[in-house]
Amino acid sequence: MKTLISKKAPNFTSSAVLNGKDIVQNFTLEQFFGRKYILLFFYPKDFTFVCPTEIYAFQEKIKDFDIRNVQIIAVSTDTEQSHWAWLQIPKEKGGIYGVTYPIVSDSNKTISYNYGVLSGDWICNQNEGLKATGELIAYRGLFLIDKEGIIRHILINDFPLGRNVHEAIRMIDSIQHYEISGEVCPANWNKGKKSMKASNSGIIDYFSS
Repeated sequence: MKTLISKKAPNFTSSAVLNGKDIVQNFTLEQFFGRKYILLFFYPKDFTFVCPTEIYAFQEKIKDFDIRNVQIIAVSTDTEQSHWAWLQIPKEKGGIYGVTYPIVSDSNKTISYNYGVLSGDWICNQNEGLKATGELIAYRGLFLIDKEGIIRHILINDFPLGRNVHEAIRMIDSIQHYEISGEVCPANWNKGKKSMKASNSGIIDYFSS
């Protein structure tokens, strides 16, 4: 599969839960194009153990994303009813009550497939017809999308490996710094540190603040 980096983010229209309580049927990604940066992340399943740690970690930093004009959107292959039920359960009982950003249902698997994070596969068996090999759920994919709808950063983890929210914020800062200054961000760069200016040939000329 070809990488989606620097490509237009695949749009989708699906059901979602907003503000932890409201189910909507026609939630789209493109409603944010031209207005906001987007952090789109996929997780495997509702009612599991690692997933809520990530979901809450993004919620805990939501003000940091807000001041950077970033819309967080979560996706899994569960139904919107499953999302809603999980959102009603307190954290201490294994739920994700208090999460306010949209959680999208990808029950038909097409969003995960289009973003290249769907585990398992389909095979056509002569005797049984179409058959799934492995569980068709999403890996832990994360996509940073700029205001023009272009994917600028991709991270895909296997199921046991949780993501680092601070690193997602660092990458957003890098994208926005480059857009404003035209300067590139070296390894381990953080907001406020020195960046680098590239010549037209792509060779780094000098450090700058």
